[in-house]
Amino acid sequence: MTEDRRFAVVRTEERMADELAAIQEACFPTLSASERMRAEHYRAHVLVFPEGQHAVVETATGRVVAASTDFRTTIDFHHNQHRYIDAVAGNWLSHHQPAGDWLYGADIGVHPDFRRRGLATLLYEERQRLCRRLGLAGHVEGAMPKGYHRHREAMAIEAYVSRVVRGELDDPTLSVQLHRGYHVYGLIPDYLEDPSCANYGVFVVWRNSDRRGPPLPSAR
Repeated sequence: MTEDRRFAVVRTEERMADELAAIQEACFPTLSASERMRAEHYRAHVLVFPEGQHAVVETATGRVVAASTDFRTTIDFHHNQHRYIDAVAGNWLSHHQPAGDWLYGADIGVHPDFRRRGLATLLYEERQRLCRRLGLAGHVEGAMPKGYHRHREAMAIEAYVSRVVRGELDDPTLSVQLHRGYHVYGLIPDYLEDPSCANYGVFVVWRNSDRRGPPLPSAR
């Protein structure tokens, strides 16, 4: 819950599915419709892995204003190139591995009317708490560098991401993750279909400091 108690993180419920689908469409208007989550997907998620589904509600009204979707999996860091829609099994999360060592961020979104209030941070903190509670190695996701479309004529994606990492540019998605302790592991071309990020994903990793592990291999 935020300090002013106007918002609280709760576990997603099936009854929220229509609101979640509306948030998805508002957050990702340029994402291919075939890759956006629909209400029936959200209803399935709470059955597949209820612990990994979170929503932010406005406490005064009960309105759902943000949400995140996660599942457990095994990550082969030697072969980290993949497509979003394949990783999430067509948005059904049927690739969820109950004994998987990593939490995979399938989705996170804050309704445009409620941005810049720290709600994404609430969700990232909840994800990290979940990793610690379950003893997982950490959290990974393919970040959408949604600000890249403003710079793609001037610089390659590699230069753009490097400048975001150095704090010279602000990206609406990647900068939030970097501030929450995530690190860029590599780029994923053709990760999804969205012109705002030129179809790129940025593979980011947060490691659970409560659990020691070997160094990650170099990205390919």
